[in-house]
Amino acid sequence: MKMITAIIKPFKLDEAREALSAIGVQGITVTEVKGFGRQKGHTELYRGAEYVIDFMPKVKIDVAIADDLVERAIEAIEASARTGKIGDGKIFVYDLEQVVRIRTGETGNEAL
Repeated sequence: MKMITAIIKPFKLDEAREALSAIGVQGITVTEVKGFGRQKGHTELYRGAEYVIDFMPKVKIDVAIADDLVERAIEAIEASARTGKIGDGKIFVYDLEQVVRIRTGETGNEAL
């Protein structure tokens, strides 16, 4: 089992969710986050005053997934979240040791 964490632009969330659903992913967790990478924020003008926005709004998607779906999930997120511009985000994949469904007590792939 793997955990995929993707940091993407907020307006790409619906496309990413639909792409994951299309390959059979049954559940995701979404968190609104802020951060920066090479983008380094930007300057905005508000009521005549200029101010710097250091942290860009992003969306973090967490997906617990069976090993056989990992590559397809990465491709789905990458294709749906890409704009070709700086700040498109990152995808992280790491091992998931155990999953337990609280309601039924199922473990492992059955809990996904």
